[in-house]
Amino acid sequence: MAESERWLSVEEIGAHLGVSKETIYRWLEKKKIPAHRVGRLWKFRTREIDQWVMDGGADANSENEKQGTLWQN
Repeated sequence: MAESERWLSVEEIGAHLGVSKETIYRWLEKKKIPAHRVGRLWKFRTREIDQWVMDGGADANSENEKQGTLWQN
């Protein structure tokens, strides 16, 4: 029997990824990060988030956020 994976909060998944909870909420607003609603709370599965990162999900969001920004040398 497979061991049950614990659901993580916004703060915990932010710590797992090394980003702020504000970044997680921005990704949630854009519906880019895999998440599940439990009442008013957002919950995450580590394996889904890790797969999303490996598939380039976090990179795609970073690039979208950079659009429209002027880069100076």
